[in-house]
Amino acid sequence: MNCPLRLPHFHAAKFAPAALISLFFLTNFTGFVFSRAFESSATDATQIVEMIPSDVPVSGDCDLDWTIYRASQEAGLDPRFVHAVIQQESRYKNEAVSGAGAHGLMQLIPATAKRFGCDDPHDPAANIKAGTKYLAWLLKRFDGDVSLALAGYNAGEGAVDKYDGVPPYSETQNYVRKIVANYGKTYLEVSTPDEARPATQLAQVNVLNPAL
Repeated sequence: MNCPLRLPHFHAAKFAPAALISLFFLTNFTGFVFSRAFESSATDATQIVEMIPSDVPVSGDCDLDWTIYRASQEAGLDPRFVHAVIQQESRYKNEAVSGAGAHGLMQLIPATAKRFGCDDPHDPAANIKAGTKYLAWLLKRFDGDVSLALAGYNAGEGAVDKYDGVPPYSETQNYVRKIVANYGKTYLEVSTPDEARPATQLAQVNVLNPAL
């Protein structure tokens, strides 16, 4: 015997309002829940990551590179220039101390460190912040002339004034020549932090699955 599936018999007119109300709540409630869930997943799937431009030198310490990059921006300087100075001054050695009593990454003498707000010259962030401020000050004083600013950084701005140029000290002349050669520029105008920020690279990465 064939037994077809028998569905319950409803009177359409009687149950139509209840069915419509149920359908309304079902679609709106589930739509609210799922749409928010999917929205969150889509938002969290990717994020924009700022990266230091690839042509900026590196120290071998990522945290230090970001410290140099941010301090350079704040002072209105090209981070490439700051890297060239640090490379020549200390080879990125925070514990460096010169025979003349200069300390830290940017080799600040105590008077200069105090002058530009650095209480601990062996604190990398404080040292770099004070050093970049001093470099920016020197560049402004010497109208963007990189050689004169570097000579002032090495021998003091008074010596540059005295000789009306790079002092005839072999140490200072070698210092200036090496850094200018590494940096590749003889003029650098101090700018605002936004203007000093090189074109950053923005990478879109997948947070949920970094392999994608």
